[in-house]
Amino acid sequence: MTSHHSSPVNSGTNLDPWFGHYAARAAGLSASEVRALFAVASRPEVVSLAGGMPFVSALPSELIRQSFERVMTESGPQALQYGSGQGTPELREQILEIMALEGIRGSVDDVVVTTGSQQGLDLVTKLFINPGDVVLAEAPSYVGAIGVFRSYQAEISQITMDEFGLIPAALCERITALKSVGKTIKFLYTIPNFHNPAGVTLTWERRLEILEICRSESILVLEDNPYGLLYFDGPPPQAMRSVETEGVVYLGSFSKTLAPGFRIGWALAPHAIREKLILANESAILSPSSFSQFVVSEYLRSSDWKAQINTFRGVYRERRDAMLAALDENLPDLRWTVPSGGFYVWVTLPEQIDSKSMLPRAVKELVAYTPGTAFFAHGEGRQSMRLSFCYPTTDAIRLGIRRLSSVINGERELLNTFALTGSFASIRGNDKVTTPPPNVN
Repeated sequence: MTSHHSSPVNSGTNLDPWFGHYAARAAGLSASEVRALFAVASRPEVVSLAGGMPFVSALPSELIRQSFERVMTESGPQALQYGSGQGTPELREQILEIMALEGIRGSVDDVVVTTGSQQGLDLVTKLFINPGDVVLAEAPSYVGAIGVFRSYQAEISQITMDEFGLIPAALCERITALKSVGKTIKFLYTIPNFHNPAGVTLTWERRLEILEICRSESILVLEDNPYGLLYFDGPPPQAMRSVETEGVVYLGSFSKTLAPGFRIGWALAPHAIREKLILANESAILSPSSFSQFVVSEYLRSSDWKAQINTFRGVYRERRDAMLAALDENLPDLRWTVPSGGFYVWVTLPEQIDSKSMLPRAVKELVAYTPGTAFFAHGEGRQSMRLSFCYPTTDAIRLGIRRLSSVINGERELLNTFALTGSFASIRGNDKVTTPPPNVN
């Protein structure tokens, strides 16, 4: 790669004459495997089990239309104007009511409204990470978080999970190892509820243990919780932020429980961090969308939003059940996690099958998934895939799994026929992967 210190135009590639001008951190910006899938997976004939798109059609459009109309009738000039870098007071009060469902008590002053929780993730990383600083994360972890950490030149160190979430003993060992070589660890990023992509939920006992480890090591916890209210059988354990106020920054979002198009999320942070988040927010975007905030506030004020979330739970529970049944029927010898909420099932493939190299063949068979490599910072995960049950109908899910089983069984036949000869060695991929064991098969 050409150094960013090289001469201006002459250092450019044939495709980009400004190649030599970019800051070093721009090297961390690359299209995710999830994003690259959308163009293909959006074709109507392809059953997409790839993207984590909420099923917004379950949201009555009349409710949203009425909220739009009331906002424009009663508060149009304010809704169309610039707003506070912290967000509107009314929406922040309503966000406190939502977080109270997960045991969180906070002050309206400590809530910062963001452009989706993704921006909250970006702002926290911007505030804390110098190039080379370490971010701890689960293995696997959310692809959007990995992209943010890379963009700020963080070193990403991923910690083993199992069916009960992040393993505290593994976290301790990694912290000790990193500190022994002089690394600076800035924060632990975790998705404790219905994890993306693994689908597992961190137990209450482990939450307390991980909080104590991070407290003793002076490591901030960044708790990302977009799925916590989308439980199927019963609520997950209360939020980590519910028992630790000074050591946790909590990220929430309306993207999964209302609609992602509003691009409204929030951060609940300790007071000093909150102040810096507001300044960083103003620097990045001046203010979050006033219009979106007014509409979301009106929706929360005038509708039975808890009943609507319960409707979403029913839709996703039915689709989860359809996916698990289809896996059991078509691919009974594979292993997978059994999520008790959220959007995702994490599937472990037979040892020699590479989910990344298999993907083009799957798309040719009109089914798409996300290869496990998208969720690791260093190329692991080839033996795994994430399947999303949130968006397709139950019939589409069953069809998609049948198509996927045909692809996987075709790969197995190839491997058996050629007995892993050198010419088919590329099918093996990376045998050394880190994958959470499943709850049940």
